Amino acid sequence: MNEKITITGIFDSHAHYFDKRFDREYEGGAEALLGTICPEPVAYILNVGTNLENAKEVLLQSKKNKGMYSAIGIHPEDCHVYADEAAALSELEALLKDPKSREVSKLVALGEIGLDYHTEEFIEGKLDKAKEMRFFEAQLELAKKYDLPVIIHDRDAHGDCFETILKHPGVRGVFHSYSGSAEMAKDLVRRGFYISFSGTLTFRNATSVRAAALAVPHERLLVETDAPYLAPHPYRGSLNHSGLLVETLSVLAGLWQCSPNEAAKITADNAKRLFFGEKSV
Repeated sequence: MNEKITITGIFDSHAHYFDKRFDREYEGGAEALLGTICPEPVAYILNVGTNLENAKEVLLQSKKNKGMYSAIGIHPEDCHVYADEAAALSELEALLKDPKSREVSKLVALGEIGLDYHTEEFIEGKLDKAKEMRFFEAQLELAKKYDLPVIIHDRDAHGDCFETILKHPGVRGVFHSYSGSAEMAKDLVRRGFYISFSGTLTFRNATSVRAAALAVPHERLLVETDAPYLAPHPYRGSLNHSGLLVETLSVLAGLWQCSPNEAAKITADNAKRLFFGEKSV
């Protein structure tokens, strides 16, 4: 972390602290790491699940760690492993439907969900676009049913993701680690969505990502790590964690021509508004 940058009150809107990479690459694992960065400079973390198996770990971690909240859903890559789609979606709904259980586990969103057309074959199985779409649409309906914001994964599927959300009016949420165009970002914002940027914002060749960030109104922009992945420059390729958001916020502050602490406050307030329902922060 750049020691010259002092930022407080950071809200990491998307991380995966259940990931086994933390155990392999950081002494003491995720819990030890969290102890060094929370509550300062990181005040809030949204811990995001990707399948039914790690959902339980996500919920447990969020209960244990002050300032950590949870989101669960079936990622488009992970959906390929579920032969019985109805049973998988029913199991997910069982974890979502009890308001008291959501409160205890600090469950504030459904995600991550969406479409991923990047590769023809995943560890979990071969790419099936129709199956990904069925899971995506079913989970959008669950979000509407339980009044939860969604966290959308869109990789090489910009057109289909955009068209799908148009078919589900009333669903709110965020496109995470945004990689689409500035024009699409503007359209998504007009339809009530937030846009989140990760460490890719800091990459030297990411001119289109920075252009998209400039196109998003300040009040609709979030920041994230996608930890343990997408570490920002100059840590690209290493283990990412929420403390490294100081680098992303510093680049964002440069784009906005404000202080990094001001950028941290604006993006944290936006995340609270989306995930906690706070109207004035």
